[in-house]
Amino acid sequence: MSAKVLTKAAAKEANIDMIEGGRGTQAVNDVVVAMRAARRSGTANTKTKADVDLSGAKPWRQKGTGRARAGYKSSPIWRGGGVVFGPKPRDYSKKVSKSVRRLAFQKALSERISAGDVLTIDQFVVPELKTKSFVALLKRQTEAGKVLLISDAFDETTLKSARNVKPVQLATASDVNTEQLLAFEKILVTHKALERLAERIRPPSPKAMAR
Repeated sequence: MSAKVLTKAAAKEANIDMIEGGRGTQAVNDVVVAMRAARRSGTANTKTKADVDLSGAKPWRQKGTGRARAGYKSSPIWRGGGVVFGPKPRDYSKKVSKSVRRLAFQKALSERISAGDVLTIDQFVVPELKTKSFVALLKRQTEAGKVLLISDAFDETTLKSARNVKPVQLATASDVNTEQLLAFEKILVTHKALERLAERIRPPSPKAMAR
């Protein structure tokens, strides 16, 4: 069965609450920036004049040489001296609230649906453990080069067949994030996964918020 483009009308039938207009744009930016910042190692480290393993003695006497005064060999003006205002280990992570993350995910999904970049299929299962079989099955659904394939779950045969196809990424509906929704030319979603996506963007009930 070939994939079909998920229209706005079909998305509403699937209980996906679409966002119209510019609402949520800032949330998408905040979430993507936070996700990329969290991947930074923050391990860059430089030595200041206090950390450099050099003598604290003066390079030459204070007066009588005709040269400028020099206090210590670890001064930043000398080769091998300390670094001024250099990077130190730090945490680049940023905090983003659950409501902002939900809004960003909803906005990103809405934009991709509006652009006609989301395709739906009943299921995606590779019949045999072969990369060629995976590629052939995928090409029957879309000719796009970079594809995000979302399902409720993947069997081991499909996962292993897809692991060498770098332009394609597999993600479950529970784990797919906002950045992934924006990074691929087309998004191929199974019907069960679409139901899970609708649940993720649905606002929590008052009882759940009270817990």
